[in-house]
Amino acid sequence: MEISHDKKAAHKAEEVKGRVKKTAGAATGNRSLEAEGRADASQHLARRVGPGGIWVS
Repeated sequence: MEISHDKKAAHKAEEVKGRVKKTAGAATGNRSLEAEGRADASQHLARRVGPGGIWVS
């Protein structure tokens, strides 16, 4: 199962957004923002695993 380039780009953007939030939260001491960034980045990884636990690149 192949993911379209548009979806790959959207997932990558979400991962980057999550990393930025996590880093900004850590830098400012805002634990809520840091946790939100971790959650966003984790969602990206969950979407990369397809049916049957197969890693989709």
